[in-house]
Amino acid sequence: MTVAARRLPSSVWVTGLTLGAVAAVGVLAVKAEQGPQPHATAAARPNASASAKPSAKPSKPVDVAVPDGSGTGRRVVYSLGQKRVWLVDASEQTRRTFVVWPGSVSPAPGKYTVGQRDEARTGSDGVAIEHVMFFAAGSAFSNAVDGASPRPVSGVQTGGIRMSKADGTALWAFGDTGTEVTVVK
Repeated sequence: MTVAARRLPSSVWVTGLTLGAVAAVGVLAVKAEQGPQPHATAAARPNASASAKPSAKPSKPVDVAVPDGSGTGRRVVYSLGQKRVWLVDASEQTRRTFVVWPGSVSPAPGKYTVGQRDEARTGSDGVAIEHVMFFAAGSAFSNAVDGASPRPVSGVQTGGIRMSKADGTALWAFGDTGTEVTVVK
């Protein structure tokens, strides 16, 4: 220890360490509220979802175009290949887009409508889920209550398409019963 460090009263050291710990806990709390983010695979997939993380420099929003052949008007578009959802309003503007974690069984490409909505239930994998929106036989959008991404369960067929908690809340607010859902390759 330096001579200057030995001269500081212990209360100064305790205060400094406490402030550092509080700052670290604050950063971790913000990250926990954001929920898990999907991990990139061989090809990185940009995410245009809103972010609560401040950045040192402004970032340009990612422009991920709605797939061709996904219809017109107000709709939810789900791309099987991109593992991405778009919320498109009546004026053809994308209100939000985000990546998802598909289940082991995918819906066939085509047009569907949201037929049933459940605020909360238990998924076929035993996970507590919320914002469940059924749109095709055996297929539904949802998010885990705890914000976790689903772990593959060997031999279990799941049609749930999971997303982050924030994205699940946005989809729930956007898609009422009867909302069109277009599934593309």
